[in-house]
Amino acid sequence: MKKELIIFTGLFLFLAIGMHFKEWTSHPIEHLLALPHSGAYGLGALHPLVFTAILYLVIALFRGIVGLFRKGK
Repeated sequence: MKKELIIFTGLFLFLAIGMHFKEWTSHPIEHLLALPHSGAYGLGALHPLVFTAILYLVIALFRGIVGLFRKGK
């Protein structure tokens, strides 16, 4: 469980910094305070968690498929 939480948190930080690098380096506090008013696909403040969860599930599916093939050998 701890490993999965570290993967999710790392993915979250990677996506947040990757998508909003300029905002995180120039004015991070204002960027965080504007989060509740964001309109990313109608998800608002939850959009970072939703996008991270979607990508995490894709990666978990891929890891599961690879794990099945490794156990078969």
